[in-house]
Amino acid sequence: MATTKSNSVLNSASNPHSTGWIIQVWASLVISIGGTLVGITYAPINAWVRGYLAMGVMFSVGSAISVTKTTRDIHEAQQFTSRIDAAKLERLLASHDPYKM
Repeated sequence: MATTKSNSVLNSASNPHSTGWIIQVWASLVISIGGTLVGITYAPINAWVRGYLAMGVMFSVGSAISVTKTTRDIHEAQQFTSRIDAAKLERLLASHDPYKM
């Protein structure tokens, strides 16, 4: 019975975001990068300045992705460690007999 409950908890926690939220996140990313690149393209500046700004946008996006992945990995590692600790405690409590001397 306990494994069924823990499996359902893990499955429900595997995708905590709704489809609408995921679509909104991707749409905002595409619109913001696209709008910035269109602005850079039509700005009255030299080509080398356009290239510099476009390169800066791309590095900013890459850095944002790296930060979010690192933050997620740290969070998942902490969750995994806390689940291991909880399982160890559960096993210890299950094996403990207060009447045994």
